[in-house]
Amino acid sequence: MPRVGLFATCLMNLFRPTVGFAAARLLEDAGCTVEVPLAQSCCGQPGYNSGDFDAARALAKQLIAAFEGFDYVVGPSGSCMATLLHDYPKLFEDDPDWRPRAEALAARSHELLSFLTDVCGVTAVNAAYTGTVTYHDSCSSLRGLGVKAQPRLLLGSVDGLQLTEMQDAEVCCGFGGTFCVKYPEISGRMVDDKLANVAATGADTLLGGDLGCLMNMAGRLRRQGSTLKVFHTAEVLAGMATGGGIGDGEH
Repeated sequence: MPRVGLFATCLMNLFRPTVGFAAARLLEDAGCTVEVPLAQSCCGQPGYNSGDFDAARALAKQLIAAFEGFDYVVGPSGSCMATLLHDYPKLFEDDPDWRPRAEALAARSHELLSFLTDVCGVTAVNAAYTGTVTYHDSCSSLRGLGVKAQPRLLLGSVDGLQLTEMQDAEVCCGFGGTFCVKYPEISGRMVDDKLANVAATGADTLLGGDLGCLMNMAGRLRRQGSTLKVFHTAEVLAGMATGGGIGDGEH
C-alpha cells in the first residue's frame, strides 16, 4: 500500500480545507495510506517567482525534509506541484548536499488527479453530482505538468454530471499569482473574457484543479452578481461538493 504524504497547500489550508479532505478520500479510495506532515510549509513559489531565492530555499528545505520517507508526495494544485517538480532542482543546482534531496522529492511528486489516473490506474470514481459543469485548464497544471485528459476522464464517471467544454478552456484566467497584482487591468480583462466563455456554455458549475485560479474566477463572479457554483474538481470527484462553493463564504 503506497504511503503518500499529502501536501496541504497554503490556499487550501487557509481558504478551502474541504479540498484537502477530498484529496485524502480519493487517495485512500485508490488504496493509499495518507499522512499530512505537520512540519510542511509553503512551497516557496511566491518568493521564487519574485526573485527572493534565499527565502524560497529556506521554505524548500523545510518542505523537502518534511516529506522525506514517503513513497509519493501528492498535492491538489498544479501550481505548487510544478514548483516541487521543476523549480526545486534549479534552486539547489549548485548545492551538492541539497540538490540530490530536491531531485529525489521531485521524482516522487505528483498533482492529485494525474497521480490517481497515471500512477494508481484509477479510471472511475463512486460519486454523483447533478448539474452541468465546465472545466478550466490552469496554466501550471496544463503546461507545467500535462494535466488535461485526467480530470475529464474521472469527471466522465460521475453520475448525473454533464461536462460541457468552454471556448478557450486552455487560456489563462488572469490570476497568475502576483501577475494579477502587478497588472490588475490586464488581469481583469482576462478573467472577464474567461467568464464570458463560461457563461456561454450554459453550465451551472465551474471546476478546476488550482485554487488560485478558482478563487480568482469565483471572486469575479460574485462581484458580477452571478450564482454560478465554483468547486475544485477533487470536491466533486470525492462526493463532497454539497455545501457552499468557492466564494460563497465559509465552508
